[in-house]
Amino acid sequence: MRRAIRFASRPGPWKRGPVLAALALLLGLLMLLHSKIPNGTGGIGSLVETFLPWFGLFVPVLLAGALWRRSASAVVALLLPVTVWLSLFGGLLGDKSHPGGDLTVVSHNVGAGNPDPAGTARDLAASKADVLALEEITPQAKPLYEKALAKAYPYHTVMGTVGLWSKLPLSDIRPVDTEMDYGPLAATKPAAVKMAYNRALRTTVATDHGPLAVYVAHLGSVRVNPRSGYWTASRDRNAQALGKAIAAEKNERMVLLGDLNGTTDDRAFDGITSRLHSVQDAAGDGFGFSWPAKFPVARIDQILVRGVRPESSWVLPATGSDHLPVAAGISW
Repeated sequence: MRRAIRFASRPGPWKRGPVLAALALLLGLLMLLHSKIPNGTGGIGSLVETFLPWFGLFVPVLLAGALWRRSASAVVALLLPVTVWLSLFGGLLGDKSHPGGDLTVVSHNVGAGNPDPAGTARDLAASKADVLALEEITPQAKPLYEKALAKAYPYHTVMGTVGLWSKLPLSDIRPVDTEMDYGPLAATKPAAVKMAYNRALRTTVATDHGPLAVYVAHLGSVRVNPRSGYWTASRDRNAQALGKAIAAEKNERMVLLGDLNGTTDDRAFDGITSRLHSVQDAAGDGFGFSWPAKFPVARIDQILVRGVRPESSWVLPATGSDHLPVAAGISW
């Protein structure tokens, strides 16, 4: 009799696991409304958006809990985060690449602490890229890259810590002001001093299909610390300045190569992604994570385009850097 009473008093499957059901709904709303998460305190909005794809891992955890609790309400509630995640990232699960391409471009943050710059240069030359962008070039490593890449790439330019090597002629080479310096003292610094730590450039590559504007950029780093949380002030300022330069670009055919220190899901890049689109999203295979090299969790190294057609996008093998190189094939 007591067993029958206990069995009858147990909550039904729709009343079990209310906490799990609530967590599932919160997860779905978090991914659905990620752009509404405040970013003013601790940069929490950008932090969530940087690792947004990984929130999908909570789904199987919650599903296991729902099955263990035999909670029908929690299982149904999980439909929300599953639907939202698939709408955001489901397109990245398949291979959207196509064979061929008129031009192959590669971007790589070679790393200031790279122990083998010459070896990295040889690996990149073996990719047979037509246009090769390097970021975080140190004064000590610059001659090593120039020597190792000279045979494969007759045209090149280095401005500060970024450079471009090309099999095709370059023209209209100039630095891009991403406001590395700001405030009242910025204008007082000599141009030669600013050029030493310049982190963006613009050039025109002469192709068989006409001129192609190519930008190379390395935006400011982000920091995580107890006082300021996810600190992105320098990167966000650089992104806004780069977005203005892109908006002013008159050539409709354009490629942006570089380490943006953030994913294209991050609202900080709205001024850029509203005018350019990711080759990985359009023609990649998977998520294309590029950092850190030993266990990539985010794609912060980007190839963005407009006026050309992405054919393929992929990640190259590791070099001596803490980033992985990213590559893309494009056509007209």
